[in-house]
Amino acid sequence: MRKKQFKAESKKLLDMMINSIYTHKEIFLRELISNASDAMDKLYFKSLTDDTVGMKKEDFCIRIDLDKENRTITITDNGIGMTEEELEQNLGTIAKSGSSQFKNENETNSDVEIIGQFGVGFYSAFMVSDFVTVQSRAFGAAQGYVWSAAGIDGYTVEPCEKDTVGTIITLHIKPSTDQEDYDTFLEPYKISSLVKKYSDYIRYPIKMEMETSRPVEGKDGEYETVKELKTLNSMVPLWRKNKSEITDEEYNRFYTEKFYDFEPPAKVIHSKTEGQVTYDALLFIPKHAPFDFYSKDYEKGLQLYSSGVLIMDKCADLLPDCFSFVKGLVDSADLSLNISREVLQHDYQLKLIAKNLEKKIKSELEKMLKNERETYEEFYKAFGVQLKYGMYENYGEKKDLLKDLVLFVSSTDKKLTTLSEYVSRMKEDQKSIYYACGETVDKIDMLPQADAVKDKGYEILYLTDNVDEFCLKALMDYDGKNFINICADELDIASQDEKKTLEEENEKYKDLLDFLKTSIGDGVTAVRFTNKLKKHPACLSSEGGISAQMEKVLNAMPNDNKIKAEIVLEINDAHPIAKKLQTMFETDKDRTADYAKILYDQARLISGMPVENPAEFAQLVCNLML
Repeated sequence: MRKKQFKAESKKLLDMMINSIYTHKEIFLRELISNASDAMDKLYFKSLTDDTVGMKKEDFCIRIDLDKENRTITITDNGIGMTEEELEQNLGTIAKSGSSQFKNENETNSDVEIIGQFGVGFYSAFMVSDFVTVQSRAFGAAQGYVWSAAGIDGYTVEPCEKDTVGTIITLHIKPSTDQEDYDTFLEPYKISSLVKKYSDYIRYPIKMEMETSRPVEGKDGEYETVKELKTLNSMVPLWRKNKSEITDEEYNRFYTEKFYDFEPPAKVIHSKTEGQVTYDALLFIPKHAPFDFYSKDYEKGLQLYSSGVLIMDKCADLLPDCFSFVKGLVDSADLSLNISREVLQHDYQLKLIAKNLEKKIKSELEKMLKNERETYEEFYKAFGVQLKYGMYENYGEKKDLLKDLVLFVSSTDKKLTTLSEYVSRMKEDQKSIYYACGETVDKIDMLPQADAVKDKGYEILYLTDNVDEFCLKALMDYDGKNFINICADELDIASQDEKKTLEEENEKYKDLLDFLKTSIGDGVTAVRFTNKLKKHPACLSSEGGISAQMEKVLNAMPNDNKIKAEIVLEINDAHPIAKKLQTMFETDKDRTADYAKILYDQARLISGMPVENPAEFAQLVCNLML
C-alpha cells in the first residue's frame, strides 16, 4: 500500500484549508452531514428514473455513532457512494467538488437541492481529528474502497469489504489541550445540539443512539436507563410548508423556542419569493423589546440558511437598522457563499433580498397599523423610538420609508396619531403642522404657547422622546405641510393687523427691551413683546435651527463642543406685567432688572428647563414679598 500525495499546489494549501478557512471547529459536523445529504440526494434523484435503485425517499438516513473509549465519531449514510476514482478525485484533490458537478449537470431539475459546492468541507474534519477514514461503495459497484489520511502527510486508497451502498466516515478525535476541548465532541448532548443548530432541516433523518430513562415494567416509581436510536433533526422546515397548513400555535411555538422569547410575537410574516432570486422568509415582530435592545451590545440580524443548512446565525445585512427588532430567518439556495460557507459574499442577490424584506416589513406594519391599531400601538411603545431614529440617521435616508409608521400624541385627545391622520383633520386655512417638545405630555400641555395655538383651533403634536424633533427636522415636511415648533420664533398665528400693532409696540419700547436683555445677560439673545400668549406673562422661544430641546439633547451627549440655542424671552403685551415694566422702567431701573430675571427664570421653569442660578431666583422672589 503506497501513500499518495494530495493533488494540490502544495501541502501549505491543505494546511490553510484545515486551520484558517473555518472560524469555528464545530462546523465540521455541519459539513460532513451536508456531504452525506448530498450523496443521498444523488441516489434519490437516480431512483426517479432507475428502478434498480430499489429505495424510496423514506429509506434514506444518516447515522452518527460515538465511541468515547476509542475517541471516534462515525457518520454513516446510504447515499450513492464513491468509486475508487471518485475517492481520488473528491478527497485526494483539494477543492474538487462532485456535488458542484452534479448540480451543474442537473440544474434544471427542481428535485435537486445539493448543498456542497466547493469540495473543501470534508477537510474541516481535520480540525478536530488526527486521523480520518472514509469507507465507501458506489451504487452499481461490487467492490468498496477505503480512503484514509492523517492530515497533510498524504493519503491511501485500498479495497475494503462493504456490504451496502453508501459511505462511512470515521474521525479519530484529537486529545484535548489547554486551549481546545476536543472531548466535548464525544458527548451525545454536544453532537445533538450541533445537529439541531446547523442541520435541523436536512431533509433526511439524522439518527443517534441516546440514553433515556423509562419506567421499569411492573415496578412503580422505578426507572432504568436505556439506549434508544433517536432522530435528532426536524427535517421539514416550517417555512417551507404552505401557510394554510400551519396553525398560529405552531408559529408561536417555533418563535418562542427558536428565539428564546417568553410570549408569542405581535406579527408573523411568512413569504416565498421567486424571480431574480428565490428565497423563503419567516419573520417575526416581537411584542416587547429585549432588555439590551437599546444598548450597544444588541446584535441585529436574521438567521441565514442555504437549502435548510444554517450558514449564519445573525446576518445583519438582511435588515436595515430601523427594523433591527425583527427576528426570523431567510432560506435561499441562490446566494453566493464564500468557500467555507461561513460568510456570505456581498452580492447582488443579498442586496435584492434585503430590499424585498424591507418593503415587506413596512407593508406588514402598515397593515397592522390599519387593521390592528391596538396591537400596533403596543408594538410602537416598544419599538417606536427605533423607527424614529431610522428616520433621522444617515441624513434621513429612510424617512420616506418610515414616515407613515411613526406616531405622536395629539393635543386633541391625548392619543397617538399618525402624520396622515393629523393632516386629514387640519383646518382649511392651516398651512403647517404644529408640534411642541417636552418631558411629558402634561408638561407640554402647560406651555404658554400651547394655549394660544389651541385657542386658534390648531392641533399640536406632543413630542416626548429625545429623537422626536430631530426626526421631524429630517422629514422637513409631510404632504406639503412644513413642521412648526410652537416654541420657535417662526410660529405665525397672528393676523396682519395684529402683527403690525406688535411691531410698532416693540419699536416703541425698544430701550426697555434692550435693558431687559442686558439685565438677563447671555441667557437670551433678545427680549420682545408678543401677542401669542393668553394668560401667561412670558415664555421662551428659540430662533434659528436649534431649539431649546435640541440643545438639551445634544449637550447631554459625550462631546466637547457644547451647542447653544438662541433663546428669546417673549413678554405678553396684554398682560399687566407688561404695563408694570413700562412704568417701572421710567422710575426704578434696578427693580426693573430684578423683574426681568424673575420673568426669565419663571419662563425657564415652565419650559422644563433648569433655573441657572436658583439661589439668586429665591432671593429675588423674597425681595418682592418684603
